Amino acid sequence: MIRSFLILLSLSFFLSCKPGKNIPDVSNINATVNLLRFEQDFFQMDTLHVNESLNQLSQKYPVFLGDFMGNILGLPQTDSSITAVKNFIATYQPIYQTTQTAFANFLPYKKEIEQGLRFTKYYFPNYKLPKNIITFIGPMDAVFSGSTASYGDAMTLDGPAIGLQLHLGKEHTAYQTGMENGITYSYQVRRYVPETIPVNVIKNVVDDLFPYNSGSRPLIEQMIEKGKRLYVLDQLMPETSDTLKIGYTDDQLTICNDHEADIWNFFVKNNLIFSIEPSVNKEYIEDGPKTQVLGEGVPGYLGLYVGWQIVKTWMGKNDGTTLEQLMQKDAKVLFNEAGYKPRGQ
Repeated sequence: MIRSFLILLSLSFFLSCKPGKNIPDVSNINATVNLLRFEQDFFQMDTLHVNESLNQLSQKYPVFLGDFMGNILGLPQTDSSITAVKNFIATYQPIYQTTQTAFANFLPYKKEIEQGLRFTKYYFPNYKLPKNIITFIGPMDAVFSGSTASYGDAMTLDGPAIGLQLHLGKEHTAYQTGMENGITYSYQVRRYVPETIPVNVIKNVVDDLFPYNSGSRPLIEQMIEKGKRLYVLDQLMPETSDTLKIGYTDDQLTICNDHEADIWNFFVKNNLIFSIEPSVNKEYIEDGPKTQVLGEGVPGYLGLYVGWQIVKTWMGKNDGTTLEQLMQKDAKVLFNEAGYKPRGQ
């Protein structure tokens, strides 16, 4: 029995390793973080004495409590906030109870985040790693109130903050209700799963390293800048599936891979590469259920996919380039030097 288990364990490890990847050993890098369960402290407050409870919370969360109250809950520092806090705790009590069951053991996510941080320190040794990760429950406005806003995962001064309310699993009743009411959409809900927690945290680390501002840049430059960040994410999370990194389903990624040449030819033939028209470019850079002009089955974020492939092509020709050098590389120059030829062309 033990021998059979060991064989299965070895086979599982072998199958999980992606062939052709030269993954550096980062086991000696310390990236341990403290896990702070803010939602537990917040929802266990004495609601008969909210002011006193908040003062106690501020001792443990001197920075994050202000972020949570002001930026996440959007509450002014007035007496009216007391009522709002009470209402929020009452309204979200079922969500809180669900998270305490679903995330009773947060250790697997913590370990995966720490591994991503080890790779971060390996590739970017001057980056100051966060000391904490913080879990919280924020408003599910997109599900409950009809607002387009929703507060998920973010980088704060206290460290990466994880909004558990948006990781409950795509079958959760709150998400299903939101879809039935036309408030939220299936392409969003399928990402509201626990597996996206580590990916979102490391994405926010990449954005912290390299803040992005698209400005009025041509589409191809925006595509490449987004592609750079996906390429860096590849290196920081080498064992994570590409579908989780870009937010596609398996079928969507297969469609893109199988029709990479067709997708690129579409951009070329329609003179989209150097477009500077924001209303046009957002179709290919911003999230969405599909790329409207190409119809069903072709996902949104199509510009990110193409930019990713172009960066992979350029890096394949520049083996000695560090990730820091890649991120500093001018996007237009990178595009010209890549000589990108998609699969199937």
